[in-house]
This record gives sequence, structure tokens and C-alpha cells, in this order.
Amino acid sequence: MSLNIWHPFTQHGLGEPIPEIARAEGAALYRADGTEIIDAISSWWVQTHGHCHPKIVAAIQEQSDRLDQIIFAGWTHPPARALAEGLADFLPESLAHIFFSDSGSTAVEVALKMALGYWHNRGEARHKILVMEHSYHGDTIGAMSVGARGVFNRAYAPLLFDVGTLSFPEPGTEQRTLEELEAYCRNPDDPPAALIVEPLILGAGGMKIYTPAVLAQMAEICRAHGVLFIADEVMTGWGRTGTIFACEQAGVEPDILCMAKGLTGGVIPLAVTAASDAIYKAHFSEDRAQMFFHSSSFTANPIACAAASANLAIWRDEPVKQRIDAIIASHQAFSRRLQRKANISGLRQCGTILALEIDDGAGDYMSDFGPRLLRFFRDRDILLRPLGNTIYVMPPYCITAEQLESVYRVIEEAIDHFEPS
Repeated sequence: MSLNIWHPFTQHGLGEPIPEIARAEGAALYRADGTEIIDAISSWWVQTHGHCHPKIVAAIQEQSDRLDQIIFAGWTHPPARALAEGLADFLPESLAHIFFSDSGSTAVEVALKMALGYWHNRGEARHKILVMEHSYHGDTIGAMSVGARGVFNRAYAPLLFDVGTLSFPEPGTEQRTLEELEAYCRNPDDPPAALIVEPLILGAGGMKIYTPAVLAQMAEICRAHGVLFIADEVMTGWGRTGTIFACEQAGVEPDILCMAKGLTGGVIPLAVTAASDAIYKAHFSEDRAQMFFHSSSFTANPIACAAASANLAIWRDEPVKQRIDAIIASHQAFSRRLQRKANISGLRQCGTILALEIDDGAGDYMSDFGPRLLRFFRDRDILLRPLGNTIYVMPPYCITAEQLESVYRVIEEAIDHFEPS
């Protein structure tokens, strides 16, 4: 029997080719015949320092020879302790407790369970979770529930719980969003347990950007009403927005922060949910029924923890901030080049992320324009994965100026190619 590989977010019925990658280095992917493909989206937003960074590879190899896996319920190991100590240099002091898991979705699940457990253990009936329109937080049940409803999760609607949804703060409508949040928080009959947001930029929702001022005001409203504030930094964390965490730009210290993707430099799955002292103490008791009931088999895997510590060392020892600043400046220069293009809209940038829409007349994720764009880039050896008619660039920080210019040229070619006749 020959087994078929079922790929994520892939409609195999369309018969699209699925390229095979044999190796990778830096911002480049290589097929077996040596063809080089520029990874312009960090292999789905995970790679930060580039593929096969020697420090991370060495850390994985060394740890694999010493301790590969150990149950983390009631046991611990040096790589987890070292990572916790290292993260203290990157997190605000208010987030003094970290809980390990193994993906961005589970980091969000952990955050939601922490928030609900906090209120439950305090004896207060708060269950409603507030979310932002167009959000995406993952593909597990809780994460889907706090994300936008649509084609992504329509088949699974019976599994999802109800939430309170805030309008996205489009330019000029920010006050409406804040007033909606205030109204939810003031409702004495159904006080919210928590608000969860992607800070500054919504990823899979279309790379929609809002201001640090709005983020700060939302956090302040939550604080004023005792509503927990959860920052989903799975995509935005580790430099994507120009700072290590997006919340820094708003001066926000959330009650709970989720991180994954770039935590290990994008090399191996690992996630952390960081929580405040109040969240931890609500579960701290001599009553075993109040413990935090969550785990996965590979919680705090030693090899993954070693990779994450190597990532922290790269941030400390290498000019990562300068690389990020170079990408930001390059995107800004490219944006100026695009000003004269007539068939694009929504040109925007948040740190190392650049996004725009090609005006195709549909503007829908499920139109055939997205696959046509994907094919166009694939045929030119550029890994870009448009969200419908939204093209975005989110490269690893090691990308060279020449590689980035190649990406820009192909985007310009696509804009011209798909210009309405």
C-alpha cells in the first residue's frame, strides 16, 4: 500500500504541483537539482535567523546526545531551566511565570484556560472571551473559537463557543472599537473574562494593521474593569514588528502573552505562555482541584528548549536589530517605488512585514486569484503565499539585499502581469 500525504491548506483536487525541498540555508531553499528558491515568508512566519543557523543546529545536536525527552509533569531538566532564565531578559518583569507547550495554537489554548481558570478559582462567574474582528489565533477548538468565523472553520461550527467581537479599528473608526470594548466591560450581567488580540497586525486575517495607541487604550480599558488582557504574539513576537514583542511599542504589559514560531528561531516546535503573578497565584493552592490542568506529551522537550536558548544567544550576540532595521528601510524604499502602480491598494508596513492588495475585482480569499498569484511566484522561484489578493513579504532577518531585491522585482512583475487590460 502506498500512503498519500495530505498537506495543510491544500486542495489536492486542483492537481497543483507540490515542490520538494531537499535542503535550506539562510533565506534560501534548494530543490534536489540545486534550484534555489527565496523564502520570502520565513516558511510560514517561523524562521527568524534563517534556515539551518549553525548555532541552533549545534545546540540541537549537542542536546540530542544528552537528553532527548522526559515527562515534564512533576519533573524538570536543565534546558528548560536555562530557557526560563534566558527569557527573563526578554519579557517584562510582570510576566514571571511561563508554561511550555508545543505550538502557537496550544499556547493560545493555554492562555484561554488560564484566564477561565483564574476566574473559576476565584469563585467568579466570568466566561465570555472578547476578540477582534478578522483575528486568527490557531486551528484547535478554543483558538478557532476566538478567531474569525468563515470558510476556515465553517464545518466545525458546532464545536465552537460564542465570543464577543469588537470591530477592527480601521483608520477613522478606532473610537467605535474602544466604545464597543467599554460597553462589553461595563455589562454587569455578563462581565468578560478576557480580551485576546494579535497586537498591531492581524496575520491570516489579511495583514491588517492598527496603531500602538489603540492597543494601549484597549489594554487600559481592560485594566480599568479587571478584564484580563491576552496578547497573542505567536506571529508578531521575536522582531516581526520591529521590536522583540509588538506590545513594547504600546507600552503594554499583558496579563498573559503567547509566543511560539520564532521562539526556537523557527527550527523546531515549541511554545510558551507567559503569565502574571495573579494568574499563577489563582492556581496555586494546597487543593489539587485548583491546579492548572493542561499538558502535552512533549511539553518543554529538552531538544526544543536547547534550540530556543540558542535563539536567545543569537539575539544577544549577533546584530539582529540591525538586520531588522535594514529590512524595514528596504521595505520603505520599495514602497516608494510602488507608489506609481495604479492597480494596487492598501500598501502598508509594520516592521519587517510589507503588505499590499492587487486589485483583482474579487478581493476574496477563496477566489482563484490567490492560487494564480501563488503559481506565478512559484514559477519564478520565490516562496510567497498570498492571502487571496493580499501579497505580503515577511522574510527571515538574514535575507540579503540582493535576495530581497529579487523578491521585489517579482512582485512588481506580478503587479504588471495582472494589471487589468
